[in-house]
Amino acid sequence: MTDSTLKRFGVSMEGSLLKKFDQLIQLRGYENRSEAVRDLVRDALIQESWENSEETVAGSILLFYNHHQRNLQDEMMKIQHEMHDYILATTHFHLNHDSCLELIVVKGKVKDIQQLSHKITSLKGVEYGKFTVAPVKQI
Repeated sequence: MTDSTLKRFGVSMEGSLLKKFDQLIQLRGYENRSEAVRDLVRDALIQESWENSEETVAGSILLFYNHHQRNLQDEMMKIQHEMHDYILATTHFHLNHDSCLELIVVKGKVKDIQQLSHKITSLKGVEYGKFTVAPVKQI
């Protein structure tokens, strides 16, 4: 049973940090600071849930890379085939003559999905990689 009543608490921070936080709140379209803080707490709790490496998660691996990098696409495909049980879908976009964006939708145990993400994002030619997940509730 969850406690759905709102609780109030105070937060202290430097003025310059609060100013930047308020700018972020406005940029992201939050109605107030409380909504933004709740999202930050939820995200922190999800990150903490990764401590349990047996937990099942779903998420995505976002990659930006130079498709001219020698053997990069072959290496990426090899890793994806080796770990195909964790991959639900992939989408590939050509951003310009040199750059591609690939989105890999994943599901599995944290330790396995993290391993997949690390293998792909560490390849030479991958300019940026971001792994995002959320826990999957078992029914």
